[in-house]
Amino acid sequence: MDIQFDKSTGKWVGYVDGKAVFSSTSKYYVKQKLQKTTPAFMPQPKEQEFGINERFQFVDKIVKMVAKRATPSCIISGSGGMGKTYTVLKALREAGMKDVTDLASFEVGMGLPKDSFRVLKGYTTAKGLFRTLQECNNMTLVLDDFDSALKDPVSLNLLKAALDGYSKRYITWNSEMRDEDLDRTFEFKGTIIFITNIPSEKLDQAVRSRCMTVDVSMSQEEMVERMSVIVESDEFLPEISINYKREAVNFIRENLADVVNLSLRSVIQVVKIIDADPARYRNLARYILTAGQ
Repeated sequence: MDIQFDKSTGKWVGYVDGKAVFSSTSKYYVKQKLQKTTPAFMPQPKEQEFGINERFQFVDKIVKMVAKRATPSCIISGSGGMGKTYTVLKALREAGMKDVTDLASFEVGMGLPKDSFRVLKGYTTAKGLFRTLQECNNMTLVLDDFDSALKDPVSLNLLKAALDGYSKRYITWNSEMRDEDLDRTFEFKGTIIFITNIPSEKLDQAVRSRCMTVDVSMSQEEMVERMSVIVESDEFLPEISINYKREAVNFIRENLADVVNLSLRSVIQVVKIIDADPARYRNLARYILTAGQ
């Protein structure tokens, strides 16, 4: 199996056993087609004992356990773009937690209650993580796609201290520190929820062993199964007919073999296309699913 660029046609060509089987201007599209035609071309998601929707129910339950301080942390890992963050934040709000992500609404130095949470996204240094843990002590931190902290050795050591199962968890910064407003050692009393696209088996073992972990990695078929549940929610595109949303899922299922880069955004796009022109949506919807993403 191989992918080569044909200069004469300006297209990428996928080969199986020396025979050209797919061609496209998109290398990614050819790669996706080869994966579906020859499953051994790339490792497939491991077989799961529990269905994808049941695993999302586990996410809801474990996040609420963190909110109630029944466990200090959890990791929600796996496929991006399928509602991990939405599910986590919804569970926190249902547990009575208050979102204080926008700290501009609070006075500097104001103590934040235990029943509050803050969402952090993006990159951080180890020292930045130390500051965050100290400033947001006693509350719930949602580290969303905060993968730099899960890969840096110093950050991992800070997290290990924060996640230990002891009754008292002390975090220490032993190297030079010029930030006089920070304590070198403090007791961390908060809880942490990690949301990451990294598969659970690739996460640091020491961190993973300290957390309850739910992996929501899924195949394309499972993604469609998940979509069929999401579209039934009153909160999902509430202004659009439920019949259009169900039709969008069925349309994706019918064209699944040719879909490129499937995610929750795919069903949102198809729903909107159907809503705009219910009688003549199919060609545009298929183009967006198979070539336009």
